[in-house]
Amino acid sequence: MSWGTELWDQFDSLDKHTQWGIDFLERYAKFVKERIEIEQNYAKQLRNLVKKYCPKRSSKDEEPRFTSCIAFFNILNELNDYAGQREVVAEEMAHRVYGELMRYAHDLKTERKMHLQEGRKAQQYLDMCWKQMDNSKKKFERECREAEKAQQSYERLDNDTNATKADVEKAKQQLNLRTHMADENKNEYAAQLQNFNGEQHKHFYVVIPQIYKQLQEMDERRTIKLSECYRGFADSERKVIPIISKCLEGMILAAKSVDERRDSQMVVDSFKSGFEPPGDFPFEDYSQHIYRTISDGTISASKQESGKTDAKTTVGKAKGKLWLFGKKPKPQSPPLTPTSLFTSSTPNGSQFLTFSIEPVHYCMNEIKTGKPRIPSFRSLKRGWSVKMGPALEDFSHLPPEQRRKKLQQRIDELNRELQKESDQKEALNKMKDVYEKNPQMGDPGSLQPKLAETMNNIDRLRMEIHKNEAWLSEVEGKTGGRGDRRHSSDINHLVTQGRESPEGSYTDDANQEVRGPPQQHGHHNEFDDEFEDDDPLPAIGHCKAIYPFDGHNEGTLAMKEGEVLYIIEEDKGDGWTRARRQNGEEGYVPTSYIDVTLEKNSKGS
Repeated sequence: MSWGTELWDQFDSLDKHTQWGIDFLERYAKFVKERIEIEQNYAKQLRNLVKKYCPKRSSKDEEPRFTSCIAFFNILNELNDYAGQREVVAEEMAHRVYGELMRYAHDLKTERKMHLQEGRKAQQYLDMCWKQMDNSKKKFERECREAEKAQQSYERLDNDTNATKADVEKAKQQLNLRTHMADENKNEYAAQLQNFNGEQHKHFYVVIPQIYKQLQEMDERRTIKLSECYRGFADSERKVIPIISKCLEGMILAAKSVDERRDSQMVVDSFKSGFEPPGDFPFEDYSQHIYRTISDGTISASKQESGKTDAKTTVGKAKGKLWLFGKKPKPQSPPLTPTSLFTSSTPNGSQFLTFSIEPVHYCMNEIKTGKPRIPSFRSLKRGWSVKMGPALEDFSHLPPEQRRKKLQQRIDELNRELQKESDQKEALNKMKDVYEKNPQMGDPGSLQPKLAETMNNIDRLRMEIHKNEAWLSEVEGKTGGRGDRRHSSDINHLVTQGRESPEGSYTDDANQEVRGPPQQHGHHNEFDDEFEDDDPLPAIGHCKAIYPFDGHNEGTLAMKEGEVLYIIEEDKGDGWTRARRQNGEEGYVPTSYIDVTLEKNSKGS
């Protein structure tokens, strides 16, 4: 099957068919281009979607920790990789299919134009040969007619008796001339005819079949190229299927990695404060005073003498045990009432002003036993600073457990930075040794500023690590001893409450009723145990001792010259500043003996 033999007379049809083939090729190229734009837009929208829901890495606190969040962000990463594969598909189609189609369409147009021009030239040459043959034919026909006329004229004159011999001779010469010219045109026509037949045979059996064969091969190559582009179009999609499958498997693995138990434990680790639940509130019997008033008819007289007192301050504090048959009671110490804070009775009934430390102890016990324990002023202030103020350097605004974690994280980061600086120092020392051994490689003195800077950084990091480790050990010590302190406080509270009998009267033993003047140290410990929070006060700065201080008095803190301490409370105008050592020991030091440096972010805490 060949176009040259089968379609020898269909030049115009082949011209239209080849033009349709190129148009179809360009149409498919346009389809591929639009598909590429769809893939690119799809990949772009996927990437924008991933970017919209990915966490912003502005701070470490915003990093995902829960397994469900981590799984979602892993899915976003896999989706981002999937979007990248869609971009790969678009690039492959653009390079392997669309670009190839456009180049091939341009080549086809050039080749088709060339073949059609050759066909038209061959047809024009054949038409020219036909015209030459036709002209020679017409000329031969005309000469033959002229020869026939000349013969008829000669025969008429030859038969005419009146015609002269000269006329007959002239007609004969004309006949011979026309006959000769007719013979020449005949030969020319025969030659032109033979030439045209040869060119026509060559045109239809050699030239046109060759041109049509080239057009046929061109059209077949176009069909083959379309088939290859169809295959490349599918291969571009099939090549990324394994990677897309891995992306989908990654999404499935991310879904399987969600652990609800781990997330629950993470919630505990994130919000655990380290505090213990509060203990039971003690029972407060307000009916003791009523029972004593009903059972004693003479107690009103003594009350009138001493004046009216507050019911809360006299709960559980009776004047003395009453004896039924008028028997003289045992001598007892005067009861602890608010009036005994300032007056004392004489044998004649007069009163004079006195002062002792016992009323202070009484007031402390009344505050301890008369009302339930409320959070200390420091804890209230600390809670307010958490809501309103900036975070402190030692994280003292956080609960113990969270503070320990934050300090441990900071220590780990500082250790990593210290390791980097140490490695850099070691590298600089090696480089300095190389420069000293080979001066042509560099000047060892040029490394000295960098070495000094590195050493300063190392010293600074070591001081920071030491300071944070001190805070960490302080937190761990407080956390470990909190249960013991709470237990001992509860025992002391129960002992204080247990001195009263169930009926509201005191025991017979006068020694148990009389309380001697307590020591100042005892008052300080009871006050701190009840009104101060279990956590230490946050450091608001540091100080350096200018002069040594022995600190023999109670509540003071001894220090050596040049010793560095933490400031936990500023001077209130009395000349004393509260400080703390790294081991947790606290006390007051003279303000004039120290050089104080307050932290800007912690002042006023």
